[in-house]
Amino acid sequence: MRLDPDTLDRLPPNVARFAYDRDAQKVGIVHFGIGAFHRAHLAWYTDAAMSAGERDWMITGVSLRSDAVARQLNPQGGLYTLTERAAGEDVTRVAGAVRDVLVAGRSDARLAIGLIAPSTHIVSFTVTEKGYARAADGSLDLGLAEASFYPHLTRAFEERRQAGIPGLTLLSCDNLPANGDTLRRLMCEYLVAKSPDALGWFESECNCPNAMVDRIVPATTDADIDALASRIGLRDEGAVFTEPFSQWVIEDRFAGPRPGWDHYGAQFVADVAPYETAKLRMLNGAHSAMAYLGLERGHEFVHEAIADPELRALVERLMRDEAATSFEPAPGQDLDAYAKALLERFANPALNHRLAQIAMDGSQKIPQRWLASLAVHQTRSNKPIATLTALAAWLRHVRDGLFVDDPLKEELATTWRKQGVDGIVPALFGDNAPIASNWRPSPAEKAFLEAETAR
Repeated sequence: MRLDPDTLDRLPPNVARFAYDRDAQKVGIVHFGIGAFHRAHLAWYTDAAMSAGERDWMITGVSLRSDAVARQLNPQGGLYTLTERAAGEDVTRVAGAVRDVLVAGRSDARLAIGLIAPSTHIVSFTVTEKGYARAADGSLDLGLAEASFYPHLTRAFEERRQAGIPGLTLLSCDNLPANGDTLRRLMCEYLVAKSPDALGWFESECNCPNAMVDRIVPATTDADIDALASRIGLRDEGAVFTEPFSQWVIEDRFAGPRPGWDHYGAQFVADVAPYETAKLRMLNGAHSAMAYLGLERGHEFVHEAIADPELRALVERLMRDEAATSFEPAPGQDLDAYAKALLERFANPALNHRLAQIAMDGSQKIPQRWLASLAVHQTRSNKPIATLTALAAWLRHVRDGLFVDDPLKEELATTWRKQGVDGIVPALFGDNAPIASNWRPSPAEKAFLEAETAR
């Protein structure tokens, strides 16, 4: 039997659930990219806020490319379970904050109504790095943008402006440096080209706070869903499995009302940058290193990779000696404690976080995770061996093509065929290269990468 509002009373008493009347709540948030990652943080915090008494923050999810999540959640009335996994017993809760899921291109009229509604105050995003439709130089690619969220928001801005409805907060939860500032710049570029009349309204009425989310959310498998069904007596096709740890740091710069997420573990701060940088370079940077090096060594999961003594030593060096020393932490931000906590989280055997999942879209991820750190150390004449070793593993990864899932897959393969080992480094990281970054390899770094890649 499927989880839905009519079967909730069949759940065992040890499965917690939301404590509010879902039908009495208005939608306050429209979220683009409603995958498991979103449901494990923003929707989870929002569910906690409404369970504690806050009102009218239900979420309408939007899928831009696939109807998979709509097929998972809509038959369940938007309900899903979140299971926190650790070495001990799994802890499961039913979240009720998602009202429904719309599929762009099929439900555009309903999406427009949701974006225009005066009760909607926040539009949030987990569309991954490639969802922002950036060109190699970081500017907006207008062609790609047409298939993303930009046209939907532009129409909503025009309607809200003409009707005198207040502005929106656009809240990015993706792994981009200064994600809110980046979103604002790209949105402005789109409006300049497509709707100049809406540009001034957007700039004066809307805000785009920067934010950082830190929670490991492996892809849910059929075996996970089967095991959960056996344990709770209902089948949940939208089930999310994650770790107990969760961190969400948000710049307190909203255009209108917001939920009191800070009462349930989120942090509102004046400057997100040090937290964001720590996460990108220490957590995400270590994850990517384990993915490419671990797959080569025959590992499948993060906990297997971190148990490999050679890989663990490299990951510790990357986090502590290279990533953590490449930026200035915020007052009171303990990077050594953060590194220790990360190593413990990586070793969680209950999480089963697949390296192949982390390895996806590497061309979009490595500029923030590794190349920014390399650029800093280059100015200090340092040689960050661990990061360069990881970068060489990525070069071998895209050369061999065994597990590659990347928007630039064909371009990377073509470049490898044309350039070979001797030319691949400047071709990918030099001027006018497809990998957008301010890092240019020094002769010594180029020689190291070529030697490592050739082996």
